[in-house]
Amino acid sequence: MNILRFCKNWTLPIAMAMGVILYFVYVNIPFLAPTKPFVAHAIDIVQPVLIFLMLFLTFCKINVHDLKLCAWHWRLLLIQGVSFLLLGLLLVIFPDFSARILVEGAMICLICPTATAAAVVTRKLGGDAAHLTTYTILVNLLAAILVPLVLPLVHPHPELNFGSSFALILGKVFPLLLCPFLAAILLRALLPKVHAKLGQYHELSFYLWAVALTLAIGVTVKSIVHSDVSFWYQAGLGGVSLVCCALQFYFGKKIGRRYDDSISSGQALGQKNTVFAIWMGYTFFTPVTAVAAGFYSVWHNVVNSYQLYLQRKSEGESDALKN
Repeated sequence: MNILRFCKNWTLPIAMAMGVILYFVYVNIPFLAPTKPFVAHAIDIVQPVLIFLMLFLTFCKINVHDLKLCAWHWRLLLIQGVSFLLLGLLLVIFPDFSARILVEGAMICLICPTATAAAVVTRKLGGDAAHLTTYTILVNLLAAILVPLVLPLVHPHPELNFGSSFALILGKVFPLLLCPFLAAILLRALLPKVHAKLGQYHELSFYLWAVALTLAIGVTVKSIVHSDVSFWYQAGLGGVSLVCCALQFYFGKKIGRRYDDSISSGQALGQKNTVFAIWMGYTFFTPVTAVAAGFYSVWHNVVNSYQLYLQRKSEGESDALKN
């Protein structure tokens, strides 16, 4: 039990370390070299499947009647949508912008939907998990619309027109972000017993996330190793992701405070589905931009760890006063 508890408490660093270690072990075993194209193809298939399953299992626990709309939802959606559009417009107007990679890294960090685990953290911090879950669905819808609309303009394909590029990207993004919710709703309506059974295994999404994060970090390391982008640009992506993380937590909490819901709002805007962000980075942007999402996964977990530490400390002091 102690080993399992340790692994669960330290899943983020373990998964990230495993991604780095497995990549370097794999590429340095000579007789495995012929398998590289097959492994790359397998990861391209497995990664989106894992993202879909994570969201599907999470949504299987949701009761539609518990979902609640509130005023801060629209303000946060506006922040994510407008910031993504403005940065995309910047790259469209100035396609040869010298800091293009840094802007793309910021775009990934800003449009990325809320993490599936955010509801758990919100509940532990004393926030409203129902408000956050509602926002998760809304921001998934926003990303599913904006990403296919903006990316063909930011990264035009020489052999495809806008309509073809839009349909291609929509076909990859929409199933990952919205189909899990729709599938969970249909399953509840058509096979309620199966839905209830799957709802008992929602924590499995945590372990799927660990596997997906390991694969995502491995792909990110590959992008760094094979990239001709300078070290300073890659370090810059870490800095950009840190600024994006700090600003989103700050504005999320500030806006939520007006509605007496700062915890839920802060987590909704600040805690991201970084596995999806990494996948989006190496799938649609320049692969090295996935580094920004990799760094973001560190920053938002540092913030969460600190918040949970303060919460535990506060609860401990409260218990001491009662005794």
